[in-house]
Amino acid sequence: MCSEVLQTIPGIGRPGSEIIIAETGGDVAQFASAHHLASWIEVCPGQNESAGVSKSGRTRPGNANLKRLLGVGAMVAIRNKGSYLGVFFRRLTARRGGKRALVAVMRKLVIAVWHVLHDHEPYRDLGADHFTRRDPERAMRRMLKEANSLGLTIRFDPIPA
Repeated sequence: MCSEVLQTIPGIGRPGSEIIIAETGGDVAQFASAHHLASWIEVCPGQNESAGVSKSGRTRPGNANLKRLLGVGAMVAIRNKGSYLGVFFRRLTARRGGKRALVAVMRKLVIAVWHVLHDHEPYRDLGADHFTRRDPERAMRRMLKEANSLGLTIRFDPIPA
């Protein structure tokens, strides 16, 4: 049962779901939240700052089998340009770089794994337009800024219903 539900997550196939069940025991009750599972796997970069000096934000070794699986799963998931994870990766890559964005997608996959195993429900993709639906004004500002940089003007009119 758990294996089939885990396979609904992009990038996690049958072998991947079996490895996840073998490594976690298939029961995520031992992890209080999805963030605890991410911390156990060590896909959560540290944020250590003291006296205004940022120290290493590297991830620790953690569970090597699951980290390797999540890295491959993240690379598969970001190839789908019409998915939430693909759009999330491209947005983050522009600001933070490819490797950090890949670790962020790995963390998103871990959180999805925890929720799927905890709730026993299949994964639901938020969609490529999630960020536009979440904050439409921001999307309009971004389009306006892009058009202005090209020397164009834009007027936004609502579509009559």
